[in-house]
Amino acid sequence: MINKTNKNDIFEILGPPSTQSYFDNNKFIFIENKTTSSRFLKLGKKEIIVNNVLVLEIDNRGILKKKSFFNKNDLKKINFTELYTEVDYDLSNSILQDSLTTIKTKINDPLGKKRGSATTNK
Repeated sequence: MINKTNKNDIFEILGPPSTQSYFDNNKFIFIENKTTSSRFLKLGKKEIIVNNVLVLEIDNRGILKKKSFFNKNDLKKINFTELYTEVDYDLSNSILQDSLTTIKTKINDPLGKKRGSATTNK
């Protein structure tokens, strides 16, 4: 119940949240997702049966202030942007690239034996 339920009641009833908001620590997100393998004609592709999301907003005193529930049909209506961030820098000759390459080499071959640095018996 809004303005009556506190954080402890929520944890007791629903358990810990699936995730917590990164920017706002007072948003708890509970996710329920059930899938099943479809018939042979669809080559075993997973089919979503239930996809529910419950978002609870808690005030700074720990009291429930707002709740939002989204089901499978609601989630289909969400539009995601098609925009993306382009990389506009070149790492080919940078100090950072050289450092990362050195670290990667040491991780892959900590004793230096793969590059022929070990002495050979003649």
